[in-house]
Amino acid sequence: MSSHQILQFRSDPFVLSHCCPHTLLTSSLTLHSPLKQPFPGLRFRWRRSNHTGVRNSTTPESHGSKKEALTKKEALTSIELKRVYPFHEIERKWQRYWEDNRTFRTPDDVDTSKPKFYVLDMFPYPSGAGLHVGHPLGYTATDILARLRRMQGYNVLHPMGWDAFGLPAEQYAIETGTHPKTTTLKNIDRFRLQLKSLGFSYDWDRELSTTEPDYYKWTQWIFLQLYKRGLAYQAEVPVNWCPALGTVLANEEVVDGVSERGGHPVIRKPMRQWMLKITAYADRLLEDLDDLEWPESIKEMQRNWIGRSEGAELNFSILDGKGQETDKKITVYTTRPDTLFGATYMVVAPEHHLLSYFVTSDQKQQVEEYKDFASRKSDLERTELQKEKTGVFTGCYAKNPANGDAVPIWVADYVLASYGTGAIMAVPAHDTRDNEFALKYNIPIKWVVKNEAASCDDAKQVYPGLGMIENSSSLETGLDINQLSSKEAALKVTEWAERTGNGNKKVNYKLRDWLFARQRYWGEPIPILILDESGETIAVSESELPLTLPELNDFTPTGTGEPPLSKAVSWVNTVDSTTEKPAKRETSTMPQWAGSCWYYLRFMDPKNTEALVDKEKEKYWSPVDVYVGGAEHAVLHLLYSRFWHKVLYDIGVVSTKEPFKCVINQGIILGEVQYTAWKDQEGNYVTADTEERLNEHQQVTIPEERVMKSGDHFVLKEEPSIRLIPRAYKMSKSRGNVVNPDDVVLEYGADSLRLYEMFMGPFRDSKTWNTSGIEGVHRFLARTWRLVIGLPQSDGSFKDGTIVTDDEPTLEQLRTLHKCIAKVTEEIESTRFNTGISGMMEFVNAAYKWNNQPRGIIEPFVLLLSPYAPHMAEELWSRLGHLNSLAYESYPKANPDYLKNTTIVLPVQINGKTRGTIEVEEGCSEDDAFVLASQEEKLRKYLDGQSIKKRIYVPGKILNVILDRTNVKVTTK
Repeated sequence: MSSHQILQFRSDPFVLSHCCPHTLLTSSLTLHSPLKQPFPGLRFRWRRSNHTGVRNSTTPESHGSKKEALTKKEALTSIELKRVYPFHEIERKWQRYWEDNRTFRTPDDVDTSKPKFYVLDMFPYPSGAGLHVGHPLGYTATDILARLRRMQGYNVLHPMGWDAFGLPAEQYAIETGTHPKTTTLKNIDRFRLQLKSLGFSYDWDRELSTTEPDYYKWTQWIFLQLYKRGLAYQAEVPVNWCPALGTVLANEEVVDGVSERGGHPVIRKPMRQWMLKITAYADRLLEDLDDLEWPESIKEMQRNWIGRSEGAELNFSILDGKGQETDKKITVYTTRPDTLFGATYMVVAPEHHLLSYFVTSDQKQQVEEYKDFASRKSDLERTELQKEKTGVFTGCYAKNPANGDAVPIWVADYVLASYGTGAIMAVPAHDTRDNEFALKYNIPIKWVVKNEAASCDDAKQVYPGLGMIENSSSLETGLDINQLSSKEAALKVTEWAERTGNGNKKVNYKLRDWLFARQRYWGEPIPILILDESGETIAVSESELPLTLPELNDFTPTGTGEPPLSKAVSWVNTVDSTTEKPAKRETSTMPQWAGSCWYYLRFMDPKNTEALVDKEKEKYWSPVDVYVGGAEHAVLHLLYSRFWHKVLYDIGVVSTKEPFKCVINQGIILGEVQYTAWKDQEGNYVTADTEERLNEHQQVTIPEERVMKSGDHFVLKEEPSIRLIPRAYKMSKSRGNVVNPDDVVLEYGADSLRLYEMFMGPFRDSKTWNTSGIEGVHRFLARTWRLVIGLPQSDGSFKDGTIVTDDEPTLEQLRTLHKCIAKVTEEIESTRFNTGISGMMEFVNAAYKWNNQPRGIIEPFVLLLSPYAPHMAEELWSRLGHLNSLAYESYPKANPDYLKNTTIVLPVQINGKTRGTIEVEEGCSEDDAFVLASQEEKLRKYLDGQSIKKRIYVPGKILNVILDRTNVKVTTK
């Protein structure tokens, strides 16, 4: 360090605010030049001054009061921290450059001899709230992968678009009178601006929205292909009807009997709806999971949702008031036909189609009241295992086909009309749910499966497992399965049922056909006509697509169940172009996720007016190589997309059986930790670890500055005996814990936000946001900047160019670089982004110890950094003398010759006593070993100022330094 540099450090407050970030974190430490070894002995104490910066004093650490030593937050104003490198200039500059030069545009006609990489984010819905810091987590990961593959020579497809139809925009339209298209376009503009501010390398030329007619023309075209193949049909089905919203809601949109949005009451109501026959593809959807590179947890969730099971359908004849069989039968599906003799009652769903036929007049009022009660629950609530079982006796009986016993028929909401046959045979000895119901309503319990560990004398004992069959024979029916295993008995019962006409073998699925209609305005019109004369449904001609939405000013529900589109009378009333017969248009619209089922295909060929996607382009780009999104889409969205894709495969539109080769679910970023305390009625704090009835007390949120860590717990600073409960919640406006990425970018820059989100922890894990944590990666970027550019000038600006030299790299520098290349590359490939950043931090730490920064080392490192921090990397690359963007430069490759470990750990003794170790090259000379020992911090204190009598060196074994105690040199510090 030159004397001028030293003087600058000692006198200029702005330079101090831009010095090594590690220096700024410590109230007293030795300053380091970014290029040289530490300048020994100079120590600083930070003090507040009248300047906008901070001024230093060379007062020794032992002098002055402790109050004068300011904390990091006191010593640095926010503006100083933000400007440790000029990100505010760099990021705007390079975002303009990328946009002006369309740097990341993927040409329509690519060189298909090159490998391809199609990386896709799950379609975002452009809400009015804009992005919060949780959204960029997945987007940053895909951007890193896209940038890596471009530099590795791949053709990269990395697009972005909007899943923009949906209920929120329509509700806002109802409340404010603003057309949902206006709201949607405004939200899209905001989302786009936010995403561009983060430097994501999307090909914006391929941007699309599901609300554009040029796009939903092909959504409608796909629907027509489904309709022509009998995969789209209408059926009377019980749905979640919300009168206030005027629409049918999916099960996941109903919580505790009210709509998730708005909290409006929801009832179950039979309505004629469009359905998609996804069940026709159940086996293929199940079987093809095995070939996918998806997390096993996602595949298992899909397997469970499809829910394939093998069993039997059995027929129970309904008995009349005299106990005689009628011609009506209730069919049940069971996976345990071996327990048929143990069926002591039946349960039908409140929506069962035969319920009104057999309910007795005495029980009719109770049954109707119960049906109304059940209609106010979602399917999820009705099947919740922990809920109390409720039901009503219908007054009617059915005949058990195995033994001829008359069993009572009950109606209960835990049976769904949409699953199986809408009726069950209840075996309370061998099913927990049936047992709870039987005990509550005093229904007989009969054991038919022997289990040595359980007692059949205890009515509350339930044995749901397999075993040897007992109490299961009938002379009347000729069926005897006693002493058979459960498996053998099930097979025999099924064969008997088929032979006697009492049932048949059956494969069943939990998967239900997809309800594909919404009674709302803001969605894709369904391209179907209903002929006035016959009521027949016919498809709109493909040449008439897109069937566009009519302009409406009134989006409010009709109150009759008719969708808002029914108000567009001139649009509804039409003529079939083929027969010229008068007809009416279908007024329901498609569900929100219709457009998101196939958007990945349109990105391949977004401007094609003649086909959904060009065959050659689809063949090259399919399937999506990496698809990243939240785990909340692990079932429905992925399952629906796979279904549509398989249909398109069957009709020759696509060339692959599956749309997504690899799916990755990123973790959730939770809001900052909130600390909760409780107060009793007198206003005194109640500690969380001793009080059992905390919910009886007032809950209070404690600000972080009043909290401290005590052992494994958090406590009040002013009252450490009061333990607090720390918890991080999912970000939401209602909790007030949403962090806007715009604010973070303004304070720290986009590169810092990108780096921090990747550094927080493993990509797939949930993490807690901590704004102070971003300062660490911000300082790392500042250190990287100064490593290449040098220290700021006296006015705070940085000179043009760099301090990089054209020196030949040393072996140590080459090894450090190539170890970094190997680590960072492997970690990106494995989506372990946090440890990749650690590898770059280790490199920068090592580089600060070097006497020079050779171009042959720094340039490859800048390329390594670029996928993570593209703005800084582009600027450094430019200042290193390159005229073009680094986006398509060759990504560095690790040379295995430099990865070999040729160093050894050498013990160092002082006067025969081991004081430390050093790392040396094999064959290191005595002089080099001594120099390294002299530079080692732990050893330097023993050698500094001492006269050396002699050195004993055994190569590869030991270095022993013998000091001359009679001739001590004094070194001035």
